[in-house]
Amino acid sequence: MNGTTITFTDSGQVDGAPTVIFSHGLLMDHSMFAPQVAALAGRARVIAWDERAHGGTRAPGPFTYWDSADDLFGLLDHLGVERAVLAGMSQGGFISLRAALAHPDRVESLILMGTQAGVEDPEKQASYDMLHEIWNTQGPAPVQEIVASIILGEGDWSDWYAKWSNWAASHVGEFTHAFRCLSDRDDITDRLHEITCPALVVHGTADAAIPMERSETMAALLGGAVTMVRVDGGTHAVNLTHPQPVNTAIADFLSLG
Repeated sequence: MNGTTITFTDSGQVDGAPTVIFSHGLLMDHSMFAPQVAALAGRARVIAWDERAHGGTRAPGPFTYWDSADDLFGLLDHLGVERAVLAGMSQGGFISLRAALAHPDRVESLILMGTQAGVEDPEKQASYDMLHEIWNTQGPAPVQEIVASIILGEGDWSDWYAKWSNWAASHVGEFTHAFRCLSDRDDITDRLHEITCPALVVHGTADAAIPMERSETMAALLGGAVTMVRVDGGTHAVNLTHPQPVNTAIADFLSLG
């Protein structure tokens, strides 16, 4: 799709039900939505994909989230899907918002988890620059616990540590493309009013990457009807660490019963 070979999963069509496409956060992949796929498959068509420089999808050169939005629609075209619900966590939300701006006629609704429309605070960006430098020069091991604490919170994340180690070893330099895409992204806050489809905004109260206020600002500025769900104790990857309230919110929003 668009010159990019995309890895994805597809639960298959369900008559009369929506298609939901899930877009993951930085340093994650499609598998982070396993709890949502398990909960929704059979009630909706559920697609989850690996974005450029993540999982099984490669990024030979620099790219932007607008490029990733094109990838998303390229995948939907490949699957014969005209309209879909776009569900994104963190950078997956950055992609979903841009996709809704680029092709509003193809977006049924948005599900935005742990995300925002703006850019990073300078202090936080400086710390991310340092993590990126260490990752590139020493590998993920020295910073993997810090990265996991930001994205996932407390827990045993050895499976993700193994994935990060494999990605760093086998796809040298691609993290820089993904990191620069994140760091250099444009601020689309002043365009949120253009997005008029319904939206579900889900944010964890313990999100260490994006403050709740950023999510609330985004929700207030969107141009359509918005349902805001705050998950008590939820981390940045709230859908993965607190799947039950997130799955309930999604099913209610989509009227899946």
